[in-house]
Amino acid sequence: MKFKILIPVYNDWQSVSKLLDNIDHNLSGLDHEISVIIVNDASNHDRKDEDKFFKNIHSIKILNMKINQGHARCIATGLRYIYEKEDFDYVIPMDGDGEDRPEEIKEFLNQIKNSNNKPIIGERIKRSENFIFQVCYQLHKLITLTFTGKSIKFGNYTCLPKNTVEKMINEKATWNSFSGSLTKIEKDLFSVPSTRGVRYFGPSKMSFYNLIKHSLSIISVFRKTFLVRSALFIILYILFIKSNASIITAIPLVFLLIAVYSISNLALRENMDEFDKALSNINNIDNIK
Repeated sequence: MKFKILIPVYNDWQSVSKLLDNIDHNLSGLDHEISVIIVNDASNHDRKDEDKFFKNIHSIKILNMKINQGHARCIATGLRYIYEKEDFDYVIPMDGDGEDRPEEIKEFLNQIKNSNNKPIIGERIKRSENFIFQVCYQLHKLITLTFTGKSIKFGNYTCLPKNTVEKMINEKATWNSFSGSLTKIEKDLFSVPSTRGVRYFGPSKMSFYNLIKHSLSIISVFRKTFLVRSALFIILYILFIKSNASIITAIPLVFLLIAVYSISNLALRENMDEFDKALSNINNIDNIK
């Protein structure tokens, strides 16, 4: 079978270089054609020219974007490019910094025979961040479940069959949130345990701000359900506090109204016209293997 590993990158070529070495090492003994597609999100740090020999990676292409468009849209662009331009059976999107561990690729491939052509997700069972961040991450999952009815325990690290890739490039939510879109279009996902790795170089880019934005982006995919549940919460909460109304008790309502405003704005990112024209943002393509 033919696999495409899809890696978005922005100014982190040192990590990507190490990741490619580790991917090549972990593909040893696999009887598949595995290639890498890197989406360079208009990095302003030059990639160093390196003479490397990869024994197990079949080919490596770098799609150089004209303008920076963000992590989710890089993945969406990569999915569209692979579907329209490449011959493949599965796509494996993964982060380029080492937090998606390349040693888990074999498990994805080993489980294909059991997955019945379903998308395979890496369900996070352990994370590497500090305690406070992990608490906030659990809170994010709880809020998402409460307001959307969806339990989303995975990120980009997945293994997508070709029919799922086709669905994703025809779903406008993919232009906004990868995990939200996949949850929306596929009701039955096959999961394997996945441990969040430690970033190769520098601090993690998943800051508290990015976690909030990530959470709201997922919720925006299911905004109709969110708005209905928010309205019910507001009504019930007002009834609950009516005899003790104060500035303090009104704080949850203020936060919810801010969330409604933010989610409404994030939902505007779901632009199918832009997604259809995503490949026009490719400046050039480097074939480095």
